[in-house]
Amino acid sequence: MKPNVPYRSALLEGKITRDLYRAALPLIVRRQVRVPRAVSLNVFAYSGENSLPEQVASIRSFLAYAGRPKQFTVLSDGSHTPKGIALLEKIDGCVRVQQTAPPLPSGLPEKVVSFLKNHFTGKQLALIMSLPSNGPALYTDADVLFFPGAHELAALSQTQSVPAFYQADSQVSVDERLIRGEAEKKNPANMGFLLLFQKLDWTIGLERLRAFDGVPNFFTTQTVTHLSLHANGARPFDPSKVVLKLDDQTVYQDRYAKPSLVMRHYVNPVRHKFWTTLAHRGFR
Repeated sequence: MKPNVPYRSALLEGKITRDLYRAALPLIVRRQVRVPRAVSLNVFAYSGENSLPEQVASIRSFLAYAGRPKQFTVLSDGSHTPKGIALLEKIDGCVRVQQTAPPLPSGLPEKVVSFLKNHFTGKQLALIMSLPSNGPALYTDADVLFFPGAHELAALSQTQSVPAFYQADSQVSVDERLIRGEAEKKNPANMGFLLLFQKLDWTIGLERLRAFDGVPNFFTTQTVTHLSLHANGARPFDPSKVVLKLDDQTVYQDRYAKPSLVMRHYVNPVRHKFWTTLAHRGFR
């Protein structure tokens, strides 16, 4: 089979760019971001030391294009080093790293509590379940890059008509063991980018966890979130501006990077494009 040279080139460029960015982090975080506006919302992320380069780049792109939130909180998965925490908090005065998990709802069975406290994605779910607490809250994964269209988030954060917006997934990515029929798979929600205006009723998701008698996998948390978002009447963001796509994975160019974009979520199959796109925009 003939090798896909453009794809291999993109993978290599992405790796080199990430390595260079990681090495330059102490210099990058000292370079002040030009922030165009204040944004009246709180932003939250959940990540660890392994994704430190992505998290730094993501926060800086948010500040540059969306603006400065009331606070940008990174909940640590427990793996951040003191140096990593210091680097994140040097980005901007609004950034802080939180090392203690938010409190859990009372009355949960022990196996659900254990999942929310100890599982990597369970901790992520516990954070999202705690939002919002003081006005609108944006949750974003570390592998999200923001673009000039992110200025629209300021106006979107004033929405009064829906409890939450979610990012439409590019495919159905659920834990099938929590699903009760094909209808529950419709309009798949990705939990990596959410704008929440009120606390959701998590009853359906928690009930599925209570009844669940297996080992959680990577998509268990996403399935709980997907079910709960739909039960609460959440709506998707405009998928042409809030992008999660995989169809350009094996080509060199990023088909979706353009000024009108709010953000792109560079999930694992296209993670290299996070870095090739950042390289083409210049280190930020």
